[in-house]
Amino acid sequence: MSIVTKSIVNADAEARYLSPGELDRIKSFVTTGEKRLRIAQVLTDNRERLVKQAGDQLFQKRPDVVSPGGNAYGQEMTATCLRDLDYYLRLITYGIVSGDVTPIEEIGIVGVREMYKSLGTPIDAVASGVAAIKSGAIGLLSGEDAAEAASYFDYVVGALS
Repeated sequence: MSIVTKSIVNADAEARYLSPGELDRIKSFVTTGEKRLRIAQVLTDNRERLVKQAGDQLFQKRPDVVSPGGNAYGQEMTATCLRDLDYYLRLITYGIVSGDVTPIEEIGIVGVREMYKSLGTPIDAVASGVAAIKSGAIGLLSGEDAAEAASYFDYVVGALS
């Protein structure tokens, strides 16, 4: 839920107008919208490269994942692993655009630990893959944009750790 929606829902629940503080937060959200959209566009435009590089780094760091018996062994399972990394990058762009981690939490984090555990997927490897995407993404962004994006990557890595 964006700050705009949260503010409206909270004010309406209390049958009141938006407070000056809420209006200031909404104004800040609106004025930073172009930056958030720019960041999401850069990540979207470079997603294939970011995911491939992150996968390569992950598989070098964790050869057990792509070795016989590993969760990403074989072409099909490797593609599934890369698909999952792409999924987390997409969720991160949702969070950046909304200026909130709620879409990340609601769409992709709730229940993920249980799912990966049931599949025997090493969650720390997924978290490492997302961290590798972050490293690549940070290199594509300016300092301020990189700092903005980093917090969303960190949120996902933390949720997976």
